[in-house]
Amino acid sequence: MISRLGILFMRAIAPLPLAWIRAFGHAVGLLLYVLVASRRKVVDVNLRLCFPQWSEAQRKQVAREVFVHVAQAWFDRAWLWHGHPDVVRRRLVLTGAVEELAGQDPTILFCPHFVGLDAGVTTVSQQLPRRFVGIYTRQSDPVIDAWVLKGRFRFGDARPMSRSEGVRDIIAALREGGVLYLLPDMNFGAEDSIFVPFYGVPAATIPSLSRFARLGKAKVVPLITRLTPGGYEVRVLESWKGYPTRDVVADTALMNERLQGWIDGMPSQYYWVHKRFKTRPPGEPGVY
Repeated sequence: MISRLGILFMRAIAPLPLAWIRAFGHAVGLLLYVLVASRRKVVDVNLRLCFPQWSEAQRKQVAREVFVHVAQAWFDRAWLWHGHPDVVRRRLVLTGAVEELAGQDPTILFCPHFVGLDAGVTTVSQQLPRRFVGIYTRQSDPVIDAWVLKGRFRFGDARPMSRSEGVRDIIAALREGGVLYLLPDMNFGAEDSIFVPFYGVPAATIPSLSRFARLGKAKVVPLITRLTPGGYEVRVLESWKGYPTRDVVADTALMNERLQGWIDGMPSQYYWVHKRFKTRPPGEPGVY
């Protein structure tokens, strides 16, 4: 019942002016920063580990902004998933090396966990005539699961692939000219992960970007989303030359290194509420 009411609320606010939705998200974000101490601690630990040179005041300021941006991006799903298509297109500005996504070359979109991640999915599937696939993790609530699936794959030729479908199906989709929307920059546990530096801290990282690129003979194209006052800027970067190599560890470390550069440009828009360092190398204590 609560899930259905929440979805109805999102439908109801979808037609509102963006400034109103963002103001509401700003207020909710600040409230969550005050009330959700456990997640505030996660953000603080992440920022302490990744930006030890920052003052405490700077960390607190960025942490507040993180909560605000996460909340604003959440409520933006109202218009992304329920708004009029013309309104959605007007608020999503696709920039950069868009030509990288022309044709039918097997392509992996490396999509880091900035708060505008869902806006990136919507932008490319609505505005580009390609077939997109994304690896989808099922939600525990079936009502929410159906809502998220319908919203994320609302436009164009886009479909989800569950983790249970296996690597073979994903590679087949790539080799058939599909574009894989890949989000490998989170902690998925020790299984299948390797430890590579992230801001100098060993981080359990799935080496899927390198492996899928090699198996699918695909180029890697980063897609960076930035929340803006008018909506989102979705920037396509040039494909990585000489990637992947035969060294999956070096490839994965390079992925994290390049990700750091993008985070440095907008640190409060990265998804620091995630326990990025939850899995520790053997013998090392937990940080949260």
